Amino acid sequence: MVFKSQMNQALEEARAAAGRGEVPVGAVIVAPDGRVVASAGNRTRELNDPTAHAEILAIRAACAAAGSERLSGHDLYVTLEPCPMCAAAIAFARIERLYYGASDPKSGGVAHGPQVFDHAQTHHVPEVYDGLAAEDSAALLRAFFGARRGKGTTPGA
Repeated sequence: MVFKSQMNQALEEARAAAGRGEVPVGAVIVAPDGRVVASAGNRTRELNDPTAHAEILAIRAACAAAGSERLSGHDLYVTLEPCPMCAAAIAFARIERLYYGASDPKSGGVAHGPQVFDHAQTHHVPEVYDGLAAEDSAALLRAFFGARRGKGTTPGA
């Protein structure tokens, strides 16, 4: 199968999240046959749920569609480096490949912070590819937080 990035769809989910007043992070899960089986944007405020990160919501939807708690062979595209909670969920779900956009030195859990996949207790480690559409992802975040501080463009713009 030819590689086809789904980062543009993840960015659309991130823009939609920003439009809802959520931190603009979007995620897309692709099945082994190349079909998009789930996509989501952050909904922590809307759902009053601190676990409603884009990755978690997409994993839940993909698992429900698959009828399994495991997503072997699936790929996850996300606009921001997953936090430690999401990195652990990615490992538990047995995601095959993780593609992410912007790095998150403050709250990341893959290349920064606790580096979840580097621990011996992590039973499954996905292939990790970073930097896909990193500047577009980072620009969304900068605009969102800049607007909240009164210094940027409109969120999601």
